[in-house]
Amino acid sequence: MSTDRRAQIVTGAIELIATRGIRALTHRALDTQLALPPGSTSYYFRTRQALIEAVATGITARSRADFIAAQEDSASGQPLDPVQVARDIATWLDQLLTHRRHDLIARHALIIEVLSDPALHSGLAGSLFSLDRATDLFDALGATHPRESAHDFLALLEGLVFDRFAGLRAGSAGNVDQLARPLAEFLTSGRNYQPRQPNSE
Repeated sequence: MSTDRRAQIVTGAIELIATRGIRALTHRALDTQLALPPGSTSYYFRTRQALIEAVATGITARSRADFIAAQEDSASGQPLDPVQVARDIATWLDQLLTHRRHDLIARHALIIEVLSDPALHSGLAGSLFSLDRATDLFDALGATHPRESAHDFLALLEGLVFDRFAGLRAGSAGNVDQLARPLAEFLTSGRNYQPRQPNSE
């Protein structure tokens, strides 16, 4: 039961941060939102810092589980087509923005909140996209500098996600094509994609 209650509180905290902002995150506000007896949240998470750490850990775990599931769904072993890769990633981003919007908003708010905690900040910053996986992608595409391209690509992904939930396109009816276009442009640039030459045999 305690595990279920902790999970309930973490989920409630994500909703609270996403709808009312990080400053609204208090034990009392969560007790009220979740219709729990007064003092329930502080029983499981004694301090606000402990609560923030639990939320950050929860978002990271859920993001990694989603990422692993997406990788399993897209595994094929076929030669990479950068345009199709861009569309696959755009489809995944669109699903995140549709079904995990509150997680994304809370993650962004917490990344700023935990800047002074290197471990928590690093976990949250790396929770949505995998630098190692992106490096493998650019290595497979024949990029001149796979690691550098991976860093730049993740920055692009972060920007696209932010634009859709808090930037100029927040609230607009975005679509997969809109997300895929800049991704395809990046993936097919000469620096990041070198078509494999067919064997001369």
